[in-house]
Amino acid sequence: MVSVEADADAVNVISRKWGTLVVACLAMLMLSLDLTVLHLAVPKLTEALTPTATQMLWIVDIYGFALAALLVTMGNVGDRIGRKRLLLIGTVTFGAASAVTAYAPNPELLIAARALLGVAGATIMPSTLSLVRNVFTDAKERTSAVGIWSSVTAVGFALGPVVGGALLNHYWWGSVFLINLPVMAVIFIAGLAVLPESRNPRPGRIDLVSVPLSAAGVLGLIYALKEAAYDGVGQTQVAVAAAIGIVALVVFVLRQTRLAEPLIDVRLFRRRAFTASVGATLITLFATLAVSLLFAQYFQLVVGWSPLIAGLAALPGGLAGGVGGALSGSLVHRWGRGPVVALGLAMVAIGLAMLFGLRVTVNYPYLLVAMIVQGAGMGFTFSVTNDTVLASVPKERAGAASAISETAAEIGGALGIAVLGSVTTAVYRGDLKLPAGLPADITAQARDTLGGALQAAAALPGDAAGAVIRTARDSFVHGIQVTGLAGSAILVCLAVAALFALRGVPKVIPDHAELDEHDEHDEHEPGETREPARRTR
Repeated sequence: MVSVEADADAVNVISRKWGTLVVACLAMLMLSLDLTVLHLAVPKLTEALTPTATQMLWIVDIYGFALAALLVTMGNVGDRIGRKRLLLIGTVTFGAASAVTAYAPNPELLIAARALLGVAGATIMPSTLSLVRNVFTDAKERTSAVGIWSSVTAVGFALGPVVGGALLNHYWWGSVFLINLPVMAVIFIAGLAVLPESRNPRPGRIDLVSVPLSAAGVLGLIYALKEAAYDGVGQTQVAVAAAIGIVALVVFVLRQTRLAEPLIDVRLFRRRAFTASVGATLITLFATLAVSLLFAQYFQLVVGWSPLIAGLAALPGGLAGGVGGALSGSLVHRWGRGPVVALGLAMVAIGLAMLFGLRVTVNYPYLLVAMIVQGAGMGFTFSVTNDTVLASVPKERAGAASAISETAAEIGGALGIAVLGSVTTAVYRGDLKLPAGLPADITAQARDTLGGALQAAAALPGDAAGAVIRTARDSFVHGIQVTGLAGSAILVCLAVAALFALRGVPKVIPDHAELDEHDEHDEHEPGETREPARRTR
């Protein structure tokens, strides 16, 4: 009888573990879909609501701003009040905000609804990974589970354009947000039944000064980077936002070193494995995100495919990322963490370097190979770095740790768009050879973006229009080639660095492991508090 009860309990534990992973993956699938689906809806949205250029920028960006600014805070809130509770609150909020977004009658309400979506996303994103960390206590199982989580996230990014394109072919722009409602309902019901509650048993108080400092620092930095990408570095708002962000982050970090209960335990960065994994995430997104966005424009504006066909064309890269994430656990157990991350980064570098063979006339089989190699490499990289970040801290601090990694990803992506996006723009404008005698407004519009050049060409007579379209597409493709090579060079250097930075990190990291030589001299776990020399209240 005892044996039967023990077997039933074991089955229940196993079911709950994998059920938690399913719920976490489903939540991340929706979040990653939502990050990409809006871009396809912009033309129909613009036609329906007629937002100003400034309003359109806020409609597109406010979701990411709110998400990035609150990740660290919400990761800590989940550690304190319970990750299940925070996830369920975020799920309800996300569903409600999706409904408001879909039926927003004006740009102002749409911006507010998108901001609320970002707040809800910030509650869900770190909760999913920290819940996985807490139920998978076996190190090998945890590595596999995080790999699956990463693979589903990659698939979600790839499916966004496909789902959005299919809906927009038949329905109005708001339909891309209504798909969130039934999925969020399933997540909420399943979460109530399946998810175990977990929290830090000794959470301490949240420092109310650190919360606005972290939000202002991250938001100021990301806003400055995005504005620099749109309008150039010389803008006043770029300098002001960057100054606010940098000062807030410096004050925030200094404050964390003086608190007994910090929002971020900065001693985590003394752990080589933790710092290397967070840094690899940031730099990889820096090198790749701008090219990913350019690729979507290439398929639509250069090749001339519809949004749905363009989304389907890019889908194999995301699916390859899913496969790479799922396979990463077994590779880690064979080769170790450093070699797998280095392999993944090298594959991404190869995929980016292959873009030098990009042409105006599409050679899709060639691009397919490049996308699959790059996607699989990103799956290897992010699944291992995410798992290493989680394994580097006690499970009580999993929410805060995952929030740090995800914030680094947001900053890396924004920085890459600002810097490498500017490289693409500079190459495009430098290569553009417009016909002589064009009106000044047409010339300015054509030099702005490829989309602007195609719109400008529509107002010109046949020969002039053809010349503008040809030179604009040639220049844009050259910009992608140069940006791809720049990203590839960065990732080759990062792959070499990863081999050294992650050397000696165990293939299987048990809880509270001593991960490097710095930890051996530290008697405290990173989630514990140490009596500081000076307290700040």
